[in-house]
Amino acid sequence: MSQSPPIEDYALLGDTNTAALVSRGGSLDWLCAPRFDSGACFAALLGDAEHGRWLIAPAVAPRATHRRYRDGTLVLETEYETDEGAVRLIDFMPCPPGEERVDVLRVVRGVRGSVAMQMELVMRFDYGRVVPWVRREKDGLRAVAGPEALRLRSPVTLENEGFVTRSRFSVSVGESVAFALTWSPSHRPMPEAPDVEHALRATDAWWRKWSGRYNGRGPWRDAVERSLLTLKALTYAPTGGIVAAPTTSLPESLGGARNWDYRFCWLRDAAFTLYVLLTSGYVEEARAWRDWLLRAVAGRPEQLQVLYGIAGERRLPEMELGWLPGYAGSAPVRSGNGAHGQVQLDAYGSILDMMHTARIHKVDYDHEAWRVERVLLDALESRWREPDASIWEVRGEPRQFTYSKVLAWVAFDRAVKAVERHGLDGPVERWRKLRDAVHRDVCEKGYDTGRGAFVQYYGASALDASLLMIPKIGFLPANDPRVASTVEAVQRELTVDGFVLRYLQHDDGVDGLAPGEGAFLPCSFWLADNLAMMGRREEARELFERLLALRNDVGLLAEEYDPKAGRQLGNFPQALSHIALINTAENLARG
Repeated sequence: MSQSPPIEDYALLGDTNTAALVSRGGSLDWLCAPRFDSGACFAALLGDAEHGRWLIAPAVAPRATHRRYRDGTLVLETEYETDEGAVRLIDFMPCPPGEERVDVLRVVRGVRGSVAMQMELVMRFDYGRVVPWVRREKDGLRAVAGPEALRLRSPVTLENEGFVTRSRFSVSVGESVAFALTWSPSHRPMPEAPDVEHALRATDAWWRKWSGRYNGRGPWRDAVERSLLTLKALTYAPTGGIVAAPTTSLPESLGGARNWDYRFCWLRDAAFTLYVLLTSGYVEEARAWRDWLLRAVAGRPEQLQVLYGIAGERRLPEMELGWLPGYAGSAPVRSGNGAHGQVQLDAYGSILDMMHTARIHKVDYDHEAWRVERVLLDALESRWREPDASIWEVRGEPRQFTYSKVLAWVAFDRAVKAVERHGLDGPVERWRKLRDAVHRDVCEKGYDTGRGAFVQYYGASALDASLLMIPKIGFLPANDPRVASTVEAVQRELTVDGFVLRYLQHDDGVDGLAPGEGAFLPCSFWLADNLAMMGRREEARELFERLLALRNDVGLLAEEYDPKAGRQLGNFPQALSHIALINTAENLARG
């Protein structure tokens, strides 16, 4: 198993077009350019240094390392202390981004004494497989491979050997040394060199202006703001789409095969995202997200997918990148996601819930949106009794998953409310009957009276943490005895050290019955929400504070957490984890 820094060792850089991950040690190990879902220029995260990375760090291991984001920004500052002195490494991607270019700018500033530094750049394309042709320029290097080019600009002396670029230099107190790396299409003229100091000031101001629009208060304002900044960084500005995570194939279980590509937009995340954006004051982003969804799902309802590309692409073929050993030896590494071809009926409810939220918050009304909703409702009316793959995208046999039925109820419930509360036209009596029929079906077949809990699918005895959503979306009130007994069953059987597992095991068609993944962080936040709604607010607050403590030193969360190993797992940072954090913080702050 290859050595890999812990997932929580990384910080996020972003420009609302793409993103990069940089470790505490100063190694930029992941960069997809020009967009989230394109081939990575740096893929050491899923292999090793030979698959592409960019290291800037003291030449001798520092005795102390401290890092933080500048308040209200995505400008990262890492301070290294050595016996000879201290330096500050400032990493950022300029905002707003330029056209047909991606820039990563890194500035080393002397804080105290004089520190010997090292720079090592391994330029690779196509997820570390392609070695580019490199030539010297008067102020650095240019690398080309097929359609892509990289340009490194810096005043330091560069040496090249074995397809690796290295430099040794020193920085004394008061001095600054800047590095600019620019991606661009190889057939276009190379973009002009950025003014690094100007870009730093402009980027700092751009992020502060954006974060300054957050209208929240409460005791966890800083944690919420950092989560909102993370969501903004996961936005693809040209279309309004928001990716689930900027990475692929970070494992749910170390050494396992459940390694998925999350650099796409999921419909089920749409309603959650829209809600937190609107309640936090970000109407413009919410409108862009809604409009992205309408474009993505346009067409015949039977062709509805659960996930799309960041511009609404439908064909997302899943491929294995066999030349990469994977994070900590977790193979295969995947590009694309085969779940786009699954039937997941909960997607209908996610869309209707998202549109309902937009109406409540008076996002500009779009007549075409209601037309789309009605077509989807007609399709769901004939399909809601079918088996599917549901929220966890099981790759085994389709089943009558309880969560999918609950979301079918959401779809018809929101349709009824659209007529009753917002005056839209539609066969409301038929939708009421459908809503009642789904509700009866779930309560009769999805609740196991012997276990005293809602179960994963009809006829099963297994629990599923997705059913913690039942009171959150209004299917049953939190004080319903069936909800209370389900919460108690989850706490009793689906928690490790108080954190919630999605399920104990299921046959996912990948590596058989698949136990061993970490606690699922969004579900753990959902448990805190349930406890708060049930009046157990101190218990909810205690769990929420423990979840906040799982964030890394710069406030980021992955998809999962391994309580035994004490480390994060899964793709990183994960939008749904940060969405859940924001929701729970707001729920608890409301008292």
